[in-house]
Amino acid sequence: MDKQTSDKSANPAYPFAAIVGQNDMKLALILNVVNPKVGGVLIRGEKGTAKSTAVRALARLLPAQPTVSDCPYNCDPANPCPACRERLAAGESLPVEQRRVRVVELPVGATEDRLLGTLDLEAALSEGEARFSPGILAAANRQILYVDEVNLLDDHLVDVLLDAAAMGVNTVERESVSLSHPAAFTLVGTMNPEEGELRPQLTDRFGLCVQVKGLADPALRQEVIVRQLAWEADPAAFAAAWATEGEAIGLSIAQARELLPSVQAGPGVLERVVAVSLGLGTDGHRGDLTLLKGALTLAAWEERGEATLDDVNRAALLALPHRLRRRPLAEMEFDIADKIKRI
Repeated sequence: MDKQTSDKSANPAYPFAAIVGQNDMKLALILNVVNPKVGGVLIRGEKGTAKSTAVRALARLLPAQPTVSDCPYNCDPANPCPACRERLAAGESLPVEQRRVRVVELPVGATEDRLLGTLDLEAALSEGEARFSPGILAAANRQILYVDEVNLLDDHLVDVLLDAAAMGVNTVERESVSLSHPAAFTLVGTMNPEEGELRPQLTDRFGLCVQVKGLADPALRQEVIVRQLAWEADPAAFAAAWATEGEAIGLSIAQARELLPSVQAGPGVLERVVAVSLGLGTDGHRGDLTLLKGALTLAAWEERGEATLDDVNRAALLALPHRLRRRPLAEMEFDIADKIKRI
C-alpha cells in the first residue's frame, strides 16, 4: 500500500461524491482544480451547507504530483523554483516524491508576515545573503489555499492574497532586499454574508462565485441526515462505500487537465462571451476572460474538444453574477439564467 492510500484510509474525509446537492459549488470547485487559471472561487452561503467539507473532500480526489521533497515551495522537478535551479546548477540532484495535493488554510487572524513570509534584513545586509522564512503562500504553491471567512480578513491581506493568486508569484520586499518564489495555487474563499460583505473590488477578483443554501427538497434533506449519521457511525466504511464514485471523479479531473490545452473556442463563442458580459452590464474585462476560460474548462471537463455557446451560458452563471454592479451585492439575485437566455 502506498503512502497516499494509507493516508486516506487512516484519516478518511467525508467523500466529495457523497455530498448531497450543491451542484454549482461542486462544479465551480472542479473547474478550478482542472484549470487554476480560472481564478479561484468564492463560496457564499449560510452555515452548515458543506462549504469546507467540499473543499477538503475534493483535495483527496486529485492525482498525486511529483514534488521536490525538501523544497519549501513544493516545486515541480520538471519546472523547479529558482532555489532548486541553483542546486541543480551546483551539481546537486533533487530528491523527488509523489505527493497528493493538500488544503493549506489561512487563519482569519494571520499577519502579513505569516502570509507572505519574512526576510532577515540584518543577515542580508551583513552577510549579503537573503535569509527567507517561508510563509503560507510558500506552503500553498501547487496546493489548494482555503480561506474560510474571507470577508473577515483585513482588506489589505485579501488584496495581497489575490495579487499572488493572479501572478502565481509571491515577492517579499524589505528595504532594498527582494525575494520571489512561486505561489501558484487554487484559491477557495468561503464566507457567510450575514457576517459582512467583501468590498466589490475584491469580490470581482475571484474568478467564480457561487451562492449555496440549505436544501429545500424534503427528500434531499433527509438524505443529508442519513448520510451524515452513516458517516459518524463508521467513517472508514462510509468512505469506502463511495470510493468508486470518488475515483471516477478524480480520473475525470486528470483527463480534463490533459485535454484542456487542446480545447478550442467554437464558432461564435467569443462573440457570445462579449454579448453576455455587455448584456448583463458587467464592468471591465476580467469577467470576459474568466467567462471564456470557464467555458473552455467546462468543455474539457465534459470531454469535448470544442467549447460551445451553451458552455458560455452555463459558465456565465458562475463567472458573472458577482460582477454585476447595478445593486448592492447583498441584494443581488444569483439566478440570472432567464436573463442570459434573452441576450
